[in-house]
Amino acid sequence: MLSRHLLRHILCAAALAVGINLGAQVKPGIEVLRDRGFEGLQGKRVGLLTNPSGVDRQLRSTIDILRENVNLVALYAPEHGVRGDIWAGGKVETGKDEATGLPVFSLYGATRQPTPEMLKGIDILVYDIQDIGSRSYTFISCLGLAMRTCAELGIPVMVLDRPNPLGGLKIEGAVVREGFFSYVSQYQIPYIYGLTVGELATLINEEGLNRGQKGNEVPLKCSLTIVPMEGWERSMTYERTGLPWVMPSPNIPYPRSAICYPCSGLTGEFNDYLNIGIGYTVPFDAFAAEWIDADKLKAKLDSYKVPGVAWRAVHYTPFYGSNAKKLIHGVQYYFIDYEAAPLTLVQFYVMQAVYELYKKNPFEQSQARLPMFNKVCGTDFVSKEFSKRFRVSDIESYWTADVEDFRSLSEKYYIYR
Repeated sequence: MLSRHLLRHILCAAALAVGINLGAQVKPGIEVLRDRGFEGLQGKRVGLLTNPSGVDRQLRSTIDILRENVNLVALYAPEHGVRGDIWAGGKVETGKDEATGLPVFSLYGATRQPTPEMLKGIDILVYDIQDIGSRSYTFISCLGLAMRTCAELGIPVMVLDRPNPLGGLKIEGAVVREGFFSYVSQYQIPYIYGLTVGELATLINEEGLNRGQKGNEVPLKCSLTIVPMEGWERSMTYERTGLPWVMPSPNIPYPRSAICYPCSGLTGEFNDYLNIGIGYTVPFDAFAAEWIDADKLKAKLDSYKVPGVAWRAVHYTPFYGSNAKKLIHGVQYYFIDYEAAPLTLVQFYVMQAVYELYKKNPFEQSQARLPMFNKVCGTDFVSKEFSKRFRVSDIESYWTADVEDFRSLSEKYYIYR
């Protein structure tokens, strides 16, 4: 029989071999707040904007943690709801949280900016949601609009910081142009912005970027406090944090899904063009259709020699969606050098290859979806130029032109260096 000492060494070696992080490295904002004795919340009526991803490392909800320690009086629901039980785009209703009896005010229903009446009776608004690092993900828009109303009313905002699952070094995409501000392009920032939500909130607040949902109102600045993480470094993707992943929305089930979201989400706006793994086990992780020859598509993409990216042919049957119960064929992509890989351009290389092989033009075939594609891009330059020849080279310089200026701007707001 093995001794306990020897068994412990064997288990540790096995854990290291499969990449399990036995010692948690990163402490999220909610745990730091708890360590500080809930400083800033004691004696105040607290409102909380959160969803299921607001947890500590033992998966205890921030709702429960605050209820037990401070005077939590109201909850505010982003897209998908406080409990994550509303599907993408579904209307969230104002009502009562069954588990706690607390009132829940919807910020993804009749209004996406809290009204003064919704914030009546709170002294401070706390935000705790796991971000995914892409501009079109609506939770950061929800935060900014809440910050606007709080600024109007003199209500302070506290952000409990969490990791950017893409790390803090990736910055990609053009900043939003005038005329294309929306709930999926709320701020004049690149598509991948390389900041934690606490850093981003500070930049938005200090740089006057909080100009309302249409992007044309007078910027407002709230009283903002960030409760930082401990142990997070900019080079860390989520797997390296030692924290459990709780999906912030239904189609982001894994940390990899957050990385894949900006690689295929733009293409996914054309929902009758290519399946991007939605409806199967690899959301945002693949490109496929019934009419594709997977091996030919892989060969074409291999010929482009996209930096840091490798491709493999795949065949799968989605459970739901327009391709439900149909065998479809295409490619899945992998990062062999994450630092070098151009995440947001992955989908454009796929679209280029599909056009060269099949002459499929989603900009013509799915014109009803074009306005949303442009909103998510934050510009119509990409759709106009790329649709002419389907060449990544026609949009690449435009897509990358704002990156270094934004990097210089954003470095002023780094909490973690």
